[in-house]
Amino acid sequence: MTGRVDGNLWRGSSAVRVEAPPLTANADADLVIIGGGFTGNAAALEAARRGASVIVLEAESVGHGGSGRNVGLVNAGLWLPPRDVVAQMGQEAGLKLVGLLADAPRLVWSLIEREKIDCDATPNGTLHLAHSAAGLRNLEERHRQGVELGAPVQLFDARETARRTGSRAFHGSLFDPRAGTIQPLSYARGLACAVIRAGARLHEQTAVSRVERVGDHWQVMANGHKVRARSLLLATNAYFNGIEIAVRPQFVAVNYCQFATAPMPKPLRAEILSGGEGCWDTALVMSSFRTDREGRMILGGIGDAGGRGAAVHAGWARRKLRQVYPQLAGLPFEYSWHGRIAMTSDHIPKIVRLGPSAYACFGYSGRGIGPGTVFGTRVAASLLDGCENGLPVAPVDNHRERLAAMRAAYYESGAVLVHASTGGYA
Repeated sequence: MTGRVDGNLWRGSSAVRVEAPPLTANADADLVIIGGGFTGNAAALEAARRGASVIVLEAESVGHGGSGRNVGLVNAGLWLPPRDVVAQMGQEAGLKLVGLLADAPRLVWSLIEREKIDCDATPNGTLHLAHSAAGLRNLEERHRQGVELGAPVQLFDARETARRTGSRAFHGSLFDPRAGTIQPLSYARGLACAVIRAGARLHEQTAVSRVERVGDHWQVMANGHKVRARSLLLATNAYFNGIEIAVRPQFVAVNYCQFATAPMPKPLRAEILSGGEGCWDTALVMSSFRTDREGRMILGGIGDAGGRGAAVHAGWARRKLRQVYPQLAGLPFEYSWHGRIAMTSDHIPKIVRLGPSAYACFGYSGRGIGPGTVFGTRVAASLLDGCENGLPVAPVDNHRERLAAMRAAYYESGAVLVHASTGGYA
């Protein structure tokens, strides 16, 4: 493992490198994409493989935003249960989205295999952990809905959950064998390398300042240069910032922090999440648990590890680790980092029309890997084909989030209060 980079384990452990120099001259393309994360790179790869000329503009480096700060869970579906999605969207649209995202892990695994991406792909499933009796009842209902729709999910009791996790803290779990874990930054970088191999141009350190419609083309200003393109995709998700554009994506920015321990001793690696499953729990202020290839325990929770509540979140992580995994109580944390999640009020991702042949995709509500890959791939196809039928959700001309800044502050304050008062489960 290389040295730490800004506290982010994924930056310290990724072996994938991208060569993408800044934009230094005017350019033309069929499709210009703003944002070099899961969505932008998946879209660029699809478009380039279809023969389109593509330019990707990334303000920082590939995966700098949420894609490189992700937990790394390749989940099937959304955070909402299927019937809640249908209730929000209607029967036909809801079942269409549920079906596409149920198949999202298969798309991710197939891209990793086809493009030979070195991202520690572990398709061994995920465990949704019941933190309480009420949480178990929630999982029982999710299991019922999943089975009703043909999902191969399994409900485990507390004993089987303890065997798989190495912790007695949980009342049961819902296992999804379609899902799994990856090194998320390596996946984002691997997609970017595939994009370049497919013939697209990718430019890092290229911040976009203005986007406008000029005649029958889109004109994007970046690094003092113009990129003209027939089609446009804004794929910045929660990291939209400082771009002058007529329609701006609206969402509630929620912070999520993670803490990674030193590698576990070999006997404990054989005891704790030995199957490599990724986990998250049913608590209102959610926590996540997973390991990496070197046997670190990676603990995550809502909160900004770089903000005013940083010390509170760090203290919570130590208590949570001790209470869920007392056998790891003495293991030091070596890395800590945080990122932003783009949340929508209904927890349904959005596709907003920016104008002719132009979209913005955002609002995965913490499920960036599968939905980002699906949305990017399908939006690229739609922009090239001029047909919206294959889009995961119907595009809208605008999407508004009321009191977004106030609600973001509310989520952070709530996380600080919960993390200050508790670390484990009653």
